Amino acid sequence: MSEPGDININFDTLKPEEFEQYLPELFASSEKVSEDPRLQQLFAAHPDCLALVRDLETIAETARSLFEPENDPSDKVWANIQDKLREQSALDPGQDGEEQLREID
Repeated sequence: MSEPGDININFDTLKPEEFEQYLPELFASSEKVSEDPRLQQLFAAHPDCLALVRDLETIAETARSLFEPENDPSDKVWANIQDKLREQSALDPGQDGEEQLREID
């Protein structure tokens, strides 16, 4: 096989089992293999190939999302938490509100 993106194959004449050998290169060179114009005639003739590609795209997208950092709460959320702790400490004089805030930090 050639370098990713340098696939010079006539995909229109491939059988599904032949197409499958090119999937790693296709996915390495494009995130949306299902939209590759070179493959549309193959997909029209072999809907199972398109279904396989879409399944693999979904799996790849889901896997990437597992490694995306989660957003930390905004400063506004932290300020609201601190305000609520201050309100609680005013109602419950048993523990100093500043002490509660230091425990969070």
